Amino acid sequence: MSALADVAKLAGVSKSTASRALSGGGYVSEETRLRVSSAADKLGYVASPNAASLVTGRTKTVGVMIPFISRWFFGEVLEGIESELRSHGYDMTLYNVHPNERSDDVFDYFLARKRFDGIIAVAVEPDESDIVHLRTLGRPLVGIGGHVPGIASIAVDDVGISRLATEHLVSLGHTNIVHLGGDSGPRTDFSVPRKRRLGYEQAMAAAGLAFTDRIRDADMSIPDGYEAAVDVLTDARDRPTAIFAACDELAIGAIIAARRLGIDVPGQLSVIGIDGHECAAMFSLTTFEQSPREQGTLVVDTLLRAIDADENPAEGVTFHPTRLKVRNSTSAAPSR
Repeated sequence: MSALADVAKLAGVSKSTASRALSGGGYVSEETRLRVSSAADKLGYVASPNAASLVTGRTKTVGVMIPFISRWFFGEVLEGIESELRSHGYDMTLYNVHPNERSDDVFDYFLARKRFDGIIAVAVEPDESDIVHLRTLGRPLVGIGGHVPGIASIAVDDVGISRLATEHLVSLGHTNIVHLGGDSGPRTDFSVPRKRRLGYEQAMAAAGLAFTDRIRDADMSIPDGYEAAVDVLTDARDRPTAIFAACDELAIGAIIAARRLGIDVPGQLSVIGIDGHECAAMFSLTTFEQSPREQGTLVVDTLLRAIDADENPAEGVTFHPTRLKVRNSTSAAPSR
């Protein structure tokens, strides 16, 4: 492996100039930078990240906090984040912040000990003391999944799209509509389950329909969707004609339950979800698509602009667009 001195000699510049050209830690002309980069490529020289960070004050590393890794939404967001970071020459360190558990070791130790250029919180809602602590680290912080005071975030309008999803069922003539959702607590998901439940309640109230006994708590997963749907579909005397699921995994679980119970979808039961899951088309699921991978890309762009400007981005939520994808899991309410 060639040394920096070899690169400088081949490029015809001093060692310090070669260092500045490769690290970005000082001004060099574009012509010189290209000449040094070309020499480094020819010699197979790779700059030391630690040495570069001493010059630039940058580590080219971003800390990412996330509550789940295996679930589809979070996996898609991570792919968007990782791909965009890599395209800009950045690495990431991942921290699994478990739901409803205090993560003092992450907030007070790991994030403080590691030298990151910035931090991304994916559907993790730090409390006020956590935010104050993160601010003292002096690094830009952005979020994805909802609003946190003092932080720039990217999210979808969970209340709005849930209201529209329910209204879609109401417009098809459904009056007995069950909501499958959940409430995972105040520290994760930016209260997404509660917001989606609220949108359902608003639409039902506006239509003058009863809903207080039409809500079933369920974790945001296919197995929980299946179990909750079996519970509400087994009694034929009060069986709903439609289900609004807080996410596509729940909706897919409900469709599987209906099929096993011999209930035709959508002839006897309409089902709608939220997400645009990769399996939604397989189940012909009507859903609101939210493109989580694109959101991951956008949150990285927001963070890198803040890093370049050496300041935190302005507080507020940027709503990512969604679209209703109508498939064959919803239809007009069956006549009694």
